[in-house]
Amino acid sequence: MKRLEDIVSLCKRRGFIFQGSEVYGGMAGTWDYGPLGDILKRKLMNEWWNYFVEKRDDIYGIDSAILMNPKTWEASGHTTTFSDPLVECKECKSRFRADKIADGISESVTTEEFLKTHTKCPVCGKENWGPIRKFNMMFSTRVGAVLPDDDAEMTKNTTTYLRPETAQGIFSNYKNIIDTIYPDIPFGIAQQGKAFRNEISPRDFILRDRECTQMEIEYFIKPETWEEEFEKIRLLQHDFLENIIKLNPEDITEYEVPENDRAHYSKRTIDFMFNYPNGEEELMGLAYRTDFDLRNIEKASGKSMEYRDKKTGDNFVPHIIEPSIGVERLFLAVLSTAYTEDEINGEKRIVLKLPENLAPYRFCVSPLLKNKPELVEKAKEVYEKLREKYVNVTWDDSGNIGKRYRKQDEIGTFECVVIDFDTLEDNTVTIRNRDTTKQTRVKIEEL
Repeated sequence: MKRLEDIVSLCKRRGFIFQGSEVYGGMAGTWDYGPLGDILKRKLMNEWWNYFVEKRDDIYGIDSAILMNPKTWEASGHTTTFSDPLVECKECKSRFRADKIADGISESVTTEEFLKTHTKCPVCGKENWGPIRKFNMMFSTRVGAVLPDDDAEMTKNTTTYLRPETAQGIFSNYKNIIDTIYPDIPFGIAQQGKAFRNEISPRDFILRDRECTQMEIEYFIKPETWEEEFEKIRLLQHDFLENIIKLNPEDITEYEVPENDRAHYSKRTIDFMFNYPNGEEELMGLAYRTDFDLRNIEKASGKSMEYRDKKTGDNFVPHIIEPSIGVERLFLAVLSTAYTEDEINGEKRIVLKLPENLAPYRFCVSPLLKNKPELVEKAKEVYEKLREKYVNVTWDDSGNIGKRYRKQDEIGTFECVVIDFDTLEDNTVTIRNRDTTKQTRVKIEEL
């Protein structure tokens, strides 16, 4: 059975993910992506962008600012509703998100419901809790030249937030999009970017962290078509996860979020759940936001958010369907699927069986012996040719060939190319497949 700690260990050992600010003792809920992690993360983002934006004529990309006018978060409801249930242990003063330490309760749990679960403190083991309090997860910051001794009114007027979602950057630019390119409805606006959430208790590696990368689309539709469009996007999400990212369909389930647990803006939400090594967690979301966001912008800004239908001339405020996913959760789902332990010739092997489109390297090129100049020279020649053609190609001449294979297996390199003395004679190389370990001879020009 796959264990989360084994995946975490591999990520550190092979340069996928490091603890944020590790040299200074780390910072909870933050993670840094090493060379291989950065490659995989970019590939995941590129696959999503290519599938949902580049290959479609009805979705347009933007890149909005992280810092936004604070009125944004008042209009969206985040300043009053973007909160988690916080509970504090009276004995050791530790604070937790109540619905994550007790079984059978939701985010809307009351103090009475929580106390009935007789949950013990994960730190001190006592059962002595304070009342449930709502904890707003937005990070506040100051904009402009504000000093600690400035008056309260000045401080208040210069306070804004690090965005907790990328969606509001899309909504605030909706009017700019229809005024400049006037797309046919239905149409979507997509964005990838950082979002920040002051999690009460970050945990489970990169599943719940304080800084994440979101990929979201706001799809603008006629109100009467929402069910049809919702179903189309639901099927597209399955196709992307199962046929592009190659996740196991058996590990993906849909959870129809009940009304009392849905976000304040949603009339229907489906959470795409994934079976991670530590249990089932949300991977991807699909929400029908109605016209909530655009109507609130109208009220707060005094500007019309109506769209004029090109065919009928009707004016109306579009409704919105939102598919969204966190890159970090997708990253961990991919690693969880790919992580494999098997045995080759009686020796235990760890291998990342990543699909070819996500493997950090398509090829690893090696000279059989690094102390033979003629082999090294030929290997460099092959390496340069493959890099020119495939880009994601690496070089390895450390240790013996067996150790190189094991290293490349662990980082998910799809195939290894070895240049030996026969190469110098007949211009053929040995290709070794990562998953099967089968070795074949091919002509260099056939690579």
